[in-house]
Amino acid sequence: MKRLAWLVLVLVTLSGCAAIPTNTQPKPIGSKDNKSSNMPAAPEPRPNIDPLTLVRDFIEATASPDGDYAAARAFLTPEASKNWDSKNPTIIETGFSTVPVPTSQVPQDKTQTIQLQGNYVGRLGSDNAFVPQLGKLDVPVKVERNSDNQWRISTPPAGVHMPQNLFNATYKRVTLYFYNPEFTVLVPDPRYVVIPPATSIPTRVTELMIAGPGDAVRDTLVSSLGPETQKFSDTLEADDGALEVNLTNVGKDMTPEKRKQIVAQIVKSYQGITSSRVRVLVDGQQILPDQRDYRPSDVSATAGEALLALNANLQGMLVSDGTVRSLADGNLIKGPAGAGAYNVVSAGQSLDGSRLAVVARSGGAMRLRVGELEQDLSEVDLTANTLTRPTWLLSSGPKEPGAEFWTAVNGNSVARVTRSDNGSWTAKAVNVTDLKDFGAISELRLSRDGTRAAMVISGKLYIASVVRNNQDVALRSPRQLQPTNLGSAVQSIDWLSQDVLAVSSSLPSWPVTKVYTDGYRIDRYSQSNLTVPVGSVAAAAARQVQVIDSSGLWSASDITDVWRASTIRVPSNALVFYPG
Repeated sequence: MKRLAWLVLVLVTLSGCAAIPTNTQPKPIGSKDNKSSNMPAAPEPRPNIDPLTLVRDFIEATASPDGDYAAARAFLTPEASKNWDSKNPTIIETGFSTVPVPTSQVPQDKTQTIQLQGNYVGRLGSDNAFVPQLGKLDVPVKVERNSDNQWRISTPPAGVHMPQNLFNATYKRVTLYFYNPEFTVLVPDPRYVVIPPATSIPTRVTELMIAGPGDAVRDTLVSSLGPETQKFSDTLEADDGALEVNLTNVGKDMTPEKRKQIVAQIVKSYQGITSSRVRVLVDGQQILPDQRDYRPSDVSATAGEALLALNANLQGMLVSDGTVRSLADGNLIKGPAGAGAYNVVSAGQSLDGSRLAVVARSGGAMRLRVGELEQDLSEVDLTANTLTRPTWLLSSGPKEPGAEFWTAVNGNSVARVTRSDNGSWTAKAVNVTDLKDFGAISELRLSRDGTRAAMVISGKLYIASVVRNNQDVALRSPRQLQPTNLGSAVQSIDWLSQDVLAVSSSLPSWPVTKVYTDGYRIDRYSQSNLTVPVGSVAAAAARQVQVIDSSGLWSASDITDVWRASTIRVPSNALVFYPG
């Protein structure tokens, strides 16, 4: 009888399994479908903890964002926890302090006020991008005893205040990519996502990419994904090891070219997240019929990498004693610019290498000249007391010559000089209203993708977004980078890559640095052999960084390299530059 009952149970179980469909169509999953997992209760603060330690432990508990910062909320009173805004964190320096506030008016046995002190580093915006923030942190935090006679925080700081060391351990920098308005080149847009659990990072990246360019570049960059795009499912690793990015409602204009642009944007955005192949799906189906999986090398053409890459034959140039010379051997270039006919003060070579723009001294004024390399350069109708060295916009195609360059005029305005169809060059004003209160512009460098401008303004390092609206071109969303470390000592800047600057200064502790364009990170090059101030710097992807100090020309390949002296002799006021 027992054997019969067992057989019946097995048959029922098998019939139940057979009723489960094995080939049903997957259903789209949006953000509304993602239920938060049941998190275990956060541990209570240590018993009998004193108010100073309570506030310090509360700040350090923000290292765990699980369960809407449940670990930090355990330090709050129920009412404070209910009202505490735990959205994107404000980042403070690691060495913060908690200081008691003396008072004779309120008994100290039931309530106390603790002052949270330190320095701000920045904050994460609603787009998860880092925003630099200056100033001193000095916030009162009120604590009170609860019914168990334990101290709890009744008035916490507004929002999450996370020390920098904990932010570094809790968040991961990811680089999304979006297109320039012409859809000719992909441009990096760095963000920060919570690390734990690491398996969820790809899905978070997909959600940020769907949301579009960050706030600072929202009017500068565009996405290949339509505005109604959603996740079809979470971004996960498939059984064969490929990372599957599954989308829906990506747009109506799904031409083969548009599909390639979507693939390139997604694959580039995941190159720092995974080493696996990336599979792009729309409604569960592969987006392009001729290829299933992709690696970054498969999308380089659609990403526009050829537009940004410098020709190996373009080895850079120098301006010295009114002439333009080759960086390869120090010899004068051919043509009047090399022969000293123009009394050149600074110069810029177009990205393709075919054209040269120079700032020339004429009497007591500065004049612009531009034309084909090694040929006569025509004058631009623009006279000024000061002009920054020319910086070129990228070409419209890999073999197209540059047709636009920029310069700052008299420190308070910016001109973009464009070439018309008849070959003439005309200066047009760039809207710099957002910069009017910052000071004098002494350096201006367009990123080689043309979407950002780095500037030295009153010795400080700034970056702004290039916004183009038909014929109106403006510099928007300016922000100072690394003010604490660099202050107002910046001398020269250049673009090492699309989102990293090489910066020289007059600071013995920071003679040459790498600065990331979101402003969060700075890396120091070797200090060996250099003498401050370092007056000129030239940088480009896959090229050595070149600098000039009082003793001459030096080069280094990476931040750990010792600077090597060049055999080319140049004066300390010489300038070195790569195309761009």
